[in-house]
Amino acid sequence: MLVVAKPGGLLSVPGRGADKADCLISRVQLDFSDALIVHRLDMETSGLIVLARNPVAHRRLSILFQEREVQKRYVAVVHGIVPSDEGTLDYPLIADWPNRPLQRVDYEIGKPSMTHFRVCARDPDSFSTRLELKPVTGRTHQLRVHMMTLGHPILGDALYGTPATNKTGRLHLHASSLELKHPDSGRPLTFEHKPPF
Repeated sequence: MLVVAKPGGLLSVPGRGADKADCLISRVQLDFSDALIVHRLDMETSGLIVLARNPVAHRRLSILFQEREVQKRYVAVVHGIVPSDEGTLDYPLIADWPNRPLQRVDYEIGKPSMTHFRVCARDPDSFSTRLELKPVTGRTHQLRVHMMTLGHPILGDALYGTPATNKTGRLHLHASSLELKHPDSGRPLTFEHKPPF
């Protein structure tokens, strides 16, 4: 297996069209031709991604993610001062089909989506809060929609933010920590990567 740090602004896998061929997996496969993608991060999100080096490891790692046996932590900087030191966001999500790729909260037909948060620092001067986010589920854009719904969009979020929150030049969301079991030995592994903001 490999654990790599994806920069913000790079796709995890190829998109549609020749202009979207450059991506993390194609870059990694230049050095490790057997690398297989196990999970993804949004293009704008930076941070840690796990890759498998053979089909057996790919299957085992994929099961760990599907069964929520991988502990993921993100660092985000959000607009505004979050008053609670910690909490849990439980907003069911569904694709906003007329406005794809947007997701939206829907209490009737949305899929269960849960995120734990903890305040790391509040900065009244920049009117922002640094948070640690721990997703329990892994829905598309989950952290971004949850923070927007809470009233604190992530800085630099062009999809869910406002003009006032989009002046930072990049999405302030980073996959900073992964805890999982080695696909062969089952040994507990922890990987950390500091956010670039």
